[in-house]
Amino acid sequence: MSYPRERKEAVLKKMLPPNNKTIPEISKEEGISEGTLYNWRKAARAEGRLMPDGDTTPKGWCAADKFAAVVETASMNE
Repeated sequence: MSYPRERKEAVLKKMLPPNNKTIPEISKEEGISEGTLYNWRKAARAEGRLMPDGDTTPKGWCAADKFAAVVETASMNE
């Protein structure tokens, strides 16, 4: 089954702050298999997007995501 890009992007946004929903939560809400959601997150990470796990603590981010967040925000003021 193929999903429209817009729906895929909307679902991926649920994984990001401030929502930080887990894949099992999103799977139940959206009716999309967990395997598909894990693949979407993996593909987004491969594209260089910051995609934390559903954990809101620093443990929810892999080292590469933490580093990318620092680099991305380094030029911001205050």
